[in-house]
Amino acid sequence: MDKILEILCALSDRTRLKIFLYLVSESLCVCELINILDMKQARISRMMKKLKDAGLVDRERRGKWIIYSANPEALKTGIVRGLMEDKKLSVSDMKRLRKCKKEGVRESCCK
Repeated sequence: MDKILEILCALSDRTRLKIFLYLVSESLCVCELINILDMKQARISRMMKKLKDAGLVDRERRGKWIIYSANPEALKTGIVRGLMEDKKLSVSDMKRLRKCKKEGVRESCCK
């Protein structure tokens, strides 16, 4: 039951929920999330820690970047599957994601 509460707590924040949904779509680095969400790095990093601690995201170092992605095991849990069936990113969210990828934010942020 504690794990369920941790997942619910992590996804109870609108921004953390959006981040998780972005990561279900594709893997992103913090630089890209900063660009997409127009937030400070420290705030994004705190949110990523909460999602990671809840077991919702994985992280992998690739050169200069730490790339975050949705944890495949978390996607198998009933609560997250139900969320995925019910909640999708808005059109404007998807536009910001595509714009970030098109502009190559990851490649330009950590030089």
